[in-house]
Parts: sequence; structure tokens; C-alpha cells
Amino acid sequence: MDSTPGEPGPQFPGKLVRTRLYEQVAEQITSWIAENGLTPGDRLPPERELASRLGVSRATLSQALVALEVIGVVAVRHGDGTVVTASRTRSIVQAIRAHADRLPEIIETRDALETKIAALAAARRTDEDLRRIDEALDAMEADVDAGGRGVDGDERFHGAVTTAAHSLLLARLMDEISGLIKETRIESLSQPERPRASLVGHRAIAAAINAGDPAAASEAMHAHVSLVSDVALLRDPR
Repeated sequence: MDSTPGEPGPQFPGKLVRTRLYEQVAEQITSWIAENGLTPGDRLPPERELASRLGVSRATLSQALVALEVIGVVAVRHGDGTVVTASRTRSIVQAIRAHADRLPEIIETRDALETKIAALAAARRTDEDLRRIDEALDAMEADVDAGGRGVDGDERFHGAVTTAAHSLLLARLMDEISGLIKETRIESLSQPERPRASLVGHRAIAAAINAGDPAAASEAMHAHVSLVSDVALLRDPR
């Protein structure tokens, strides 16, 4: 029956939230972990086998595993496979989307802090600072050459640049958001060809710091953060 004038009409349900395929896969993997009683330290099946079992492409599976890694459910280790790190009880999709929602703010904060840090590092670096920066670059390159993502080397590099700035307050601020930055680091370096591109960016930053050029160091860091901020999670439509 039609509603009379002045009376509220029928209430329709709200928009349906479309669940992306990799989010569904992430939930399936988490359920499988729980159903099989896996605990931290246990390994998941190889990616090829897991993708076959789930009936999805390796690319979709990889995106699901990265999403689970950034929210702390698994760790993807080069040469060691995917290892369970924790169990979750709340919605996996909710956790993944909460991560995606805070990414833009993390990126903005990182850009503001690290461009200033790079400029200070170029002005204040010591020979010891330069040595640590070079060691971090070498470690990342060795990992990438061996087929890894270079996550640890990336973290070491940015840590060495922060130390070279010799600013206690900026170092504390970076430490405060280090966990959030790690999420973006994993997300970025898990994309094809990104470790190599990131390494190129690091070398440009290191060269400017070594040359004692604050403006060039700041510009190189801004370009680098812009590059690594281009992550699939933000490009993927809701």
C-alpha cells in the first residue's frame, strides 16, 4: 500500500559493501588457519598449492597474503615461505580496510618528517653516518638480488638517514610511527619491481646526503616517498 502524504515511506536497506576478491581470500585463509589449529610459527602451504586449493590466481593470493601480513596475521619470509604470526578474532575485512583508511595520513606524515630529516642529514652527517647509510644500501641490494623484498634493508636505510639528521625530537617522532610505516613498507615492497625502484630512490637520497646538498636530499626523499606510496591497496576501488 502507498503511504499517505506526510507519512514516512518504506525504509530501504543501505548500500551493500562490495567485498573484494583478495579480501575474501584473506578471510578464507584465516578461517583455514583457525580450523586447522595453526599457531604462531606454523607454515602455510606453498603459494602455488594454496592458490590452487582456493581456485584463485597467484596475483590475488599474493595480495591477500600481503594484506594479512600488514595486519599481523602472517609473515612472508624469503626462502622460508609464509609463517603464521598471530590469530585474529575480529573481521579480517574490517582490519584490512582500517589499514587502508589510515594509509593516506601515514603517507602525509612520513613525507613531512622524512623530507626534513633528509635535508638535515645532508647538512649534519658524519663519516660514520655515511658508512651506516652505505651498509644499509648494500644489505638491501643483497637481499633484493637474492630474490627478497629488501624490507629489513629498507628499514635500516631510513633509520640510518634519521640518525644522520642528529635531531632527537624528529627521531622520536619517527619512532612513534615506525609501526605504521612498517605497514606501508611491506605493502609497497611486495609489489613487482618495487624493491629495485625503491633501491634506486635510496641511492639518489644517499648521493645527495653524501654531497652535503640539503635541497637535493629533501627533493630525492619526497620523490621516493611519493613512489613507495603508490600502493595497490589505495588504487583498488571500494
